[in-house]
Order: sequence, then C-alpha cells, then structure tokens
Amino acid sequence: MPKCKITVLKKTMNRDLAQKYIKNKVGPCSKFKVGDEFITTLEKPKGFCEWAWAELFPYIMTLLAGGNFSKGMFEGWMKSDNALIICCTDGIRPVIFKIERVDD
Repeated sequence: MPKCKITVLKKTMNRDLAQKYIKNKVGPCSKFKVGDEFITTLEKPKGFCEWAWAELFPYIMTLLAGGNFSKGMFEGWMKSDNALIICCTDGIRPVIFKIERVDD
C-alpha cells in the first residue's frame, strides 16, 4: 500500500500582521521543526497539528488513492506529479509542507 511522506520545508512568521491583529505575543509555530518528516497513510501522525492535518488531508487522500497533481489547476505546476507544496491555514505563522506519495 502506498504511503505519503510529509516534510516540513519552512516556517514563516508575518510579524507585521501579528503585531496588528494578535492579542498576545506569538512567534513561529512551535509544533514543527524544519526538516521534520512524517510517513502516513490515512491516519494523522502522532503529535501532528490538527489544523495542518485538516489542510493536508484531502491532498494526501488524492495521492493515496492513486491520483496525482498533473491536471486542472495543477497542470504544469510541480516538477513531480506525485508531490505538492502546501501550507497550513495559519495566516500569522504558516508552516510550508511537501507531501509526496512513496510506494513500498
């Protein structure tokens, strides 16, 4: 059965937005480190952020079902049709992930 590998590529911080809109002082996401890797099927990896998982899960399902990102709005976007760069929905301190199908 294929699996998906999730890699944390980058953590960003929009300090200007944080200063303007966030009540308490915040820093970059503390849930992940750049370079973290997770191998998964349809289950959220232990300790994985719920919000990030909710964003990544539909794309992970696509890859695990044998789909790819070669058509429609993704056509010509990625160098590999079996991978996608995507970020979580935190507009203040988003984390950028690479998800890719890995076959056994």
